[in-house]
Amino acid sequence: MAIFRQYIAPLLAVLVFFFALVAVSARIFLPSDMAAPAPIEEVGVSVQPTPVPPTVHNSAS
Repeated sequence: MAIFRQYIAPLLAVLVFFFALVAVSARIFLPSDMAAPAPIEEVGVSVQPTPVPPTVHNSAS
C-alpha cells in the first residue's frame, strides 16, 4: 500500500495535470474560427421576444 501512496498516486496526479495542460494548450494551434467560443444562440427554437411597455414618469412636484 505504501508503494501506491508514494509512487503510483502522485504519478497519476501528475499525468492528469499534464493531460489537462496539453488539452488546454492545444487551442493555440487550432484555426482562429475554431478557437473562438461557441455561439450562444439556440438552433431550431423560434421564440419571439416579449415587448417591453414604455415607462411613464410622473413628475408632479
